[in-house]
Amino acid sequence: MSVRWGQRTRVMGVINVTPDSFSDGGRFDRPEQALAQARRLVAQGVEILDLGAQSTRPGAEDVGAVEELARLLPVLRLIRNAIECGELRCPPRSDDPQASGRPLISVDTFRAPVAEAALAAGADWINDVSGGRADPAILPLVAQAGCPYVLMHSRGDSQSMDGLTEYGSAGVVLVVLAELQQASERALAAGLRREQLIWDPGLGFAKTTEQNLELLRGLPLLRAEGIPLLVGPSRKRFIGAVLEEPRSKARLWGTAAVVAQCVSVGVDVVRVHDGGPLVQVARMADALWR
Repeated sequence: MSVRWGQRTRVMGVINVTPDSFSDGGRFDRPEQALAQARRLVAQGVEILDLGAQSTRPGAEDVGAVEELARLLPVLRLIRNAIECGELRCPPRSDDPQASGRPLISVDTFRAPVAEAALAAGADWINDVSGGRADPAILPLVAQAGCPYVLMHSRGDSQSMDGLTEYGSAGVVLVVLAELQQASERALAAGLRREQLIWDPGLGFAKTTEQNLELLRGLPLLRAEGIPLLVGPSRKRFIGAVLEEPRSKARLWGTAAVVAQCVSVGVDVVRVHDGGPLVQVARMADALWR
């Protein structure tokens, strides 16, 4: 599936092959479980599958490249094979008859060796929560591969990010924009082409509840830069704080509200756990605002 940006919103479905992710850790950490979830998400209209084998929640343990690959590669190969065999096909869409039906595989990693192995095993995208900070070698690797690269705004790591929420008098929107621009300059200097870049403002990463809300209100400023935007609000803590809902899986409707707002300002991809309901939200919001 080739992505034609700007026509409609794409929905990316999360598949965490980890025992400790904040919302669904342990549910899909066996290849057969992950493949079954991939089938569910694609049947519901999800077009991009985001596989993660290293939890990036606050306080998560860094498991290292060897363990990350041991978790990731069996799942990635199984899903890739199902796609190549025609078992995994996106349903046809009347609003986009040219869509190929082949779902894309994104791998959520900040390590160059993991990205290299994932691309060799058939991944289509690399989704880097560190924006190239954690392992700068990932940038020339992705440049050589020529694949899409999700460059997310973050600060610190899982252990330190909650203490890095000071954005000064300029405010979170302008500072996130500036830091995304700086990270993009480093990526371009490493050989990436601008058309490979997808920006993610990093909701929940080194941001308070109010800063997340301010950042969502300020998305048009980021959108004006002309780089495709991906936003991942699904089940996050700031939604729980607003709704006074401590259960991550009970935050669907709060997530739906954020997804609708993202579509209204032209976000290109929304990253979610709940495929079916949020595909419907995105599709209806597209009909209203696109």
